[in-house]
Amino acid sequence: MNAATMKPTSASPASPAARPARSHADGMAVASFVLGLLGTLVLNVVLGPCALALGTLALTRGTTRRGRALVGIALGAADLILLAALTAADGTLSWHIG
Repeated sequence: MNAATMKPTSASPASPAARPARSHADGMAVASFVLGLLGTLVLNVVLGPCALALGTLALTRGTTRRGRALVGIALGAADLILLAALTAADGTLSWHIG
């Protein structure tokens, strides 16, 4: 076969398949931080556990953004603590301020 007509067998460096798993872990760390931060305002019953899970996965996969993953885990835990405190004060799962 001609070298010009042969298809490459490996992925090109620009393709998503060629990215290292660490970049996915970095994305998880950032997502954990953002979801934990948003969870303090809205939907903390959903976003808190998501932040906890993504932060833990990012740490186990060896993220280079370790601090952001840890803050995401802390914010996820704070979301659930805030939900528990406000729910206990109001007596219902759907809490509101005011």
